[in-house]
Amino acid sequence: MRKRVVVVIGVGGMGEVVARRQGTGHLVLLADFNEATLDKVGESMRDDGYDVVTHQVDVTSRESMRALARAADAAGQVVQVVHTAGLHATQAPVGPIMEVDLFGVVIMLEEMVQVIADGGAGVVFASMAANAVVSLTPEQEAALRTAPIEELRGLPFIQPDAIPDSVTGYGIAKRANQLRVQEASAAWGERGARINSVSPGIISTAQGRRELTGELGRGIQALVDASATGRVGTPEDVANAVAFLLSPQSSFITGTDLLVDGGVIAAMRSGRLAPPAQP
Repeated sequence: MRKRVVVVIGVGGMGEVVARRQGTGHLVLLADFNEATLDKVGESMRDDGYDVVTHQVDVTSRESMRALARAADAAGQVVQVVHTAGLHATQAPVGPIMEVDLFGVVIMLEEMVQVIADGGAGVVFASMAANAVVSLTPEQEAALRTAPIEELRGLPFIQPDAIPDSVTGYGIAKRANQLRVQEASAAWGERGARINSVSPGIISTAQGRRELTGELGRGIQALVDASATGRVGTPEDVANAVAFLLSPQSSFITGTDLLVDGGVIAAMRSGRLAPPAQP
């Protein structure tokens, strides 16, 4: 009997939390660009009794992502794919953010659909920034949704010199994630599988805590204070949402985005909070 495989791409921060949540009873294939992080998380999970294999991957390379898909398929029946890999606005300039957060997701969606099992499901990590800091025309959204990747790479409005800062670039990339997941749901459906995205808000990961104590911290705390829950999210809050989207309980849900932000976007849209200058 073939093992049931859970593929987690990007194991820093939320990736490990999701892998541990989904990994019981499955073979967990962890993939990341950073081999040191990959080895550390893999060893830790093995020590805790998980069945884990690791695979170094560059999400911006189709060849590398295709090799990952083949490795996953060779390992067993690919029943779940979770893509958390990405660069935050505080980590990189616009160019690398587009390469990893936008083009990397497009490549993943196109390659992993080739091996996802009938009845399988995937989740892409987007962000509440897609709802908070982005203003795109219908024509721009249509292009982000459907353009083939080489055409996508050449779109004038996503070139680094056309985007004022990394915050805006990050928001555009994450909005594109939501749109590409919508579009990809038909191809995944032809395989008998589902694909959705999740958009976390302010979460208490290592990156989130750095932001709260950094130069943007005051503005970020204002978002938390204005939200209906009035608190920072936990990794478990997001993992719970991912688990639902991967489970049979969401079998009629595909091509959509689940916002997990404690009510920050609702506060903005209700007028209780002005749109921020950061995600």
